Parts: sequence; C-alpha cells; structure tokens
Amino acid sequence: MQDILALASANLLTPMILCFALGLFAALARSELTIPEAVAKGMSIYLLFSIGFKGGVAVADHGLDARLVAALVAGVILSFVIPFAAFALLKVMTRLSATDTAAVAAHYGSISIVTFVTGSSVLQAAGLAAEGYMVAVAAAMEAPAIISALYLASRSGGRAEKMDADLWREILLNGSIVLLVGSFLIGLVTGDQGMQRIEAFIVAPFQGVLCLFLLDMGLVAGRGMRNAKGVLTAGVLAFGLVMPVVGAGFGLAAGMLLGLSTGGVALMMVLAGSASYIAVPAAMRVALPDANPSIYLTLSLGVTFPFNLVIGIPAWVAVAQAVGG
Repeated sequence: MQDILALASANLLTPMILCFALGLFAALARSELTIPEAVAKGMSIYLLFSIGFKGGVAVADHGLDARLVAALVAGVILSFVIPFAAFALLKVMTRLSATDTAAVAAHYGSISIVTFVTGSSVLQAAGLAAEGYMVAVAAAMEAPAIISALYLASRSGGRAEKMDADLWREILLNGSIVLLVGSFLIGLVTGDQGMQRIEAFIVAPFQGVLCLFLLDMGLVAGRGMRNAKGVLTAGVLAFGLVMPVVGAGFGLAAGMLLGLSTGGVALMMVLAGSASYIAVPAAMRVALPDANPSIYLTLSLGVTFPFNLVIGIPAWVAVAQAVGG
C-alpha cells in the first residue's frame, strides 16, 4: 500500500497530471480557456503517430515471435470478454437500459490510447521497460469490444444496428486505429534507421505535447461532468470507479500467463483497466444510436480516465512490481 501511495503522490506531481487537473478545474469553474479543435486534433495525431512508430521500431529490434502473437491473441480475447463482465456488473449496480448498458460495456472492453501513453510515460520515469509490441496489443484491443456490445444489446432486447459494411468500415477504418497501426508498421519497416531520421520530432517534444493534450482532455472531461448532472446516478458513478479495477485484474492475469516483464504486465493492466472515449463513441453513434452519449462519454472520460491517471496507473505499476518481484 505504501508503494501505491508513493507512486500515486509522485504521479500527481507530474506536469501531465497537473495539466489535466488544470483543464478540469477551468471547465468546472466555467473559465473561457479553450484549445482550438484543430490544435487538439493535431496533438492527437502526433501522439498516436509517435507511440505507434516507437512501438514498431521496438518490435523491429525485438523481432516477430510467438510471444508477440500470443500477446495479440490475449489482447483480442480480453477485449471480447471484458464487456460481458462490465455488462453483468452494470446490471447489478445500475438501472440503465439494455442499450445504454451495452454501449457502456463496449467502452470498457476497448482501450484508451491516451491512458496507455501516460502509463508508458510513468513506466519510463520509473525506469521500467516494457515490451515494444504492447502498442500492437493496444491497437488489437480497440475494436473487438464493439462486436461483444452489439451481441449483448441484441440478446437483451436493445436496438442494435446490423453489422453491415458501413459499420465494419467505422470500426476497422476509424482514424485512430488506422494511424496507430499504420505508424506501427512504418516503424517496423524502417527500424532504427527510421528512428534516427525523425527522433528529434517524435521523442523530444512528446512530453510537452502530451501535457497540452491532457489539458484539453481535462477541459472536455470537466464540461462533460457539468452537462451530465442528473444522468449519472450513484451506481453508475461507482461503476466507473470499480470497473477499472476489475479490468486491470483481467489484465494482470493475462500478463502473468504470458510471462510479460514487469513493465509489460503493468501496461496490460493499464489497457484492460482503461475505457475508450475516441474509437468506441464514434462506432456507438452508428451501432447503438439509441444509447445516451452523456452516460458513456462522461463515464469513460469524466470518471474512469481521471481515476486511472491519479490512482489506477500508479496502483497497476505497484502491483506489477509486487508480483514480478
């Protein structure tokens, strides 16, 4: 427990977390502080490209092997299975409709790439290395949860759209997935030589861009919390704090079974304990149009995302260190 509290305290005093807190405060205080949408989009593109490229270079150094394939398979299975756990938990803790329950479950089966990036930064600051192919696992975990959510919605009487070509296109060609996978492949092909050419662009500015991006995320989260009053009951809010712990437990089991390093186990927990607020909301607008965005967006971005930044990531790192010796 002392290790977790120490890591949480250290994490709270990092520029990234403090920038998020600043944005959250500004939004809740109704400040006029804003970041232009085009700038926020540009920062998102930069972060996705950077983490994907660096992951590809790491895999090029490591080489393609059975461990990489096993990790990818494990990530896909986790993304399929976690929505069922989330759905069951929501049924116990809330009175949401079947459609809203399935939509929320989809977000918690998928992943938050910004939480992953922040977790990677925390590991780097702690001097813990992780397998470079974890970025590929992150990409693999983006979409399967959407399929599980559609099955759950249909089985429970909710209205789910059919898995037609437009929906598959929305899922598989979502911009964040395309950019993450594409930059990963570019890094994989070009390797160290490619890294040497653009290192000044994707390494040195990374932490500063992440700070500004998290400032914007704080603003978005704060506005969502302001506008969602009356929609989020105590049970729904409690789910947003409990489900990351449940998901991280799944990630811990998977990481241990795969024999990942301490950093790899921590990142698997970060991925499994996070909730999407980019790829899945876009798909839910098409797949479950009757679902209430005020519920699933505010939960994933306004409750679970801050929880993971402040408490979750330090806790998962401490647990990974404890079980890894």
